[in-house]
Amino acid sequence: MGKKDANKPPKLAKEAYEAELKRLQAELVDMQQWVVETGARVVIIMEGRDAAGKGSAIKRITQYLNPRTCRIEALPAPNSREQGQWYFQRYVEKLPTAGEIVIFDRSWYNRAGVERVMGFCTSQEYRRFLHQAPIFERLLVEDGIMLRKYWFSVSDEEQVKRFKSRRNDPLRRWKLSPMDLQSITRWEDYSRAKDEMFIHTDIPSAPWYTVESEDKKRSRINVISHLLSTIPYEKIDRPLPEIPERPESSNDYVRPPREEFRYVPDVAAHLEEDRLAETKKPGKKSHKKTKK
Repeated sequence: MGKKDANKPPKLAKEAYEAELKRLQAELVDMQQWVVETGARVVIIMEGRDAAGKGSAIKRITQYLNPRTCRIEALPAPNSREQGQWYFQRYVEKLPTAGEIVIFDRSWYNRAGVERVMGFCTSQEYRRFLHQAPIFERLLVEDGIMLRKYWFSVSDEEQVKRFKSRRNDPLRRWKLSPMDLQSITRWEDYSRAKDEMFIHTDIPSAPWYTVESEDKKRSRINVISHLLSTIPYEKIDRPLPEIPERPESSNDYVRPPREEFRYVPDVAAHLEEDRLAETKKPGKKSHKKTKK
């Protein structure tokens, strides 16, 4: 059932993680520049167990990329009109044009996962998907799209641990949906669905790559490193722009009085005042450094 592996590697040290992540993110910026300059098209599919770390990996990938040419697509459940379309149709609309990167935070593989397990599609629709998905992806690749498919794997114990962490954190509680909780009671059903999905859709022109995600830091480093290694980008050197000197102010411009404008209150100033007041209380040690 995906129990915790006693031989799993230790968690990645924070210092090593942050240094390597910064280096890889700089390479991602170079990669995006190459995509824009050459007109390449990149599609990245992120799938996996609930709470397996897909979302946090996507955040690290896109953190410093230009959102104008790198989009995240997380499609909601299809509406009544979309339900009457060819299944892949609404995903086709989200595919990249020249010079774009599109990351699917879950994708057309919903049909082979949650829809299959929860009974949201018929057996005929499911079988049709398994037949059509490889054909669809071969067409994308033949047309020049660089397609990368990642499956984030996590043990059942770690998944429950992360669900509990979300429940206890008001800032992340919204990420814990009733559908997520169903993944606990239907763990083996999801395992069988994933295995069958791989049998039919792990094809040479669009293979699946599994990301071990017991340690989120390791999984982020590993998936970004692998992605960069599979895109044949080159660093494009561009001259740094010259920042012009500001011209002297003309005498005919007078700034309107501040009283005529609405300003956001400076509540941050009170934070500093409160901190200073706290340090001056009896028994409190000041952390202010003194010159020797």
